[in-house]
Amino acid sequence: MVLDALLSDIAACRACDGELPHAPRPVVRVSPRTRLLVAGQAPGRRVHESGMPFDDASGDRLRQWMGVDRATFYDDGRIGVASMAFCFPGTNPKGGDYPPPPRCAQLWRPRLMAALPRAELTLLVGWHAQTWALKERAQPNMTETVMAWRQYLPDILPLPHPSWRNTAWLKRNPWFEDEVVPYLRMRIANLLS
Repeated sequence: MVLDALLSDIAACRACDGELPHAPRPVVRVSPRTRLLVAGQAPGRRVHESGMPFDDASGDRLRQWMGVDRATFYDDGRIGVASMAFCFPGTNPKGGDYPPPPRCAQLWRPRLMAALPRAELTLLVGWHAQTWALKERAQPNMTETVMAWRQYLPDILPLPHPSWRNTAWLKRNPWFEDEVVPYLRMRIANLLS
């Protein structure tokens, strides 16, 4: 099967070996049944260690937005996770993680998307995912891109990153949880029904 071979190739990828502060460990979870694709920026340190995407507080918040529990998120093959970069890029000493290296998306993203023909909705989680996927269609910043969410429907929904670092953003932008989250939950319920 094409997807199985591609996932084996991704798991064996060492394109960034020597450029990362650790050995590459690609983290991708998709299946031939994937209908909803969560496209984040890159795995964090905890995800790098566990091999499970969104296996952290950000994942808890994301699942809450989505209206799914942990078991559904990880066990239902209709939900897939493939970030722009598959390996943890390392921690910036000034705070936060380094941005995802573009090489990973350039190497793998077109082939992976072609191997997921059933994907109906892609959640672009965070600014790096949005700028990569939307290119010139992205607004000048993450807030404006998420505010323009209706423009990208029905196949794309931009979201802020669910990191604790965005808690203040969520407080300043209550429209996100009032408007976008209910739509997101409704779409996911329909995709999984």
